[in-house]
Amino acid sequence: MKIDFDKNPEGLVPAIIQDAKTKNVLMLGYMDQEAFDTTQKTGKVTFFSRSKQRLWTKGEESGNFLNLVDLKVDCDNDTLLVSVNPVGPTCHTGTDTCWAEDNDETYGFLSTLENIIESRKNDPDNPDSYVASLFRKGINKIAQKVGEEAVETVIEAKDNDDDLFLNESADLLFHYLILLKAKNFKLSDVVNILEQRH
Repeated sequence: MKIDFDKNPEGLVPAIIQDAKTKNVLMLGYMDQEAFDTTQKTGKVTFFSRSKQRLWTKGEESGNFLNLVDLKVDCDNDTLLVSVNPVGPTCHTGTDTCWAEDNDETYGFLSTLENIIESRKNDPDNPDSYVASLFRKGINKIAQKVGEEAVETVIEAKDNDDDLFLNESADLLFHYLILLKAKNFKLSDVVNILEQRH
């Protein structure tokens, strides 16, 4: 790995810290050659602190270390992407990230959809919501809908209409997320099991 520490007169390169599991950006620090070498040697992310003017291992006082998983350098060889497993909050203020965000695992639009389903579950009397109507009808109806959508997906898989197959697949996934929520689980619970099996 070739890193161009000489581009900056101080011999520093930005180091973007990213959670290896959630893929969330946790913080930004700076490394010189010695901090980079120390990080690789110890497995604990170490920076060059511009304010302290010395090497600084994140967590050396708080115990909230950043355990190294992987290091990558960008196309210009002057910025690092550091993949970590954080121990505790990353920010000195006590938050998960230096942007005061929770370091939750998210699945893009599926997480947004989960949140919408949760809001419909919490407002079951909403007469305009299809999802709320399913929650009113109970677990048996929700499970039945998942079964129906699964059968329709299988039928479309045997035909040659990709558009219909994809639409039935979307219906199946949507109703499965409703079933998970009805059972008080999240998609992340299923993902965790898949990760354990892997």
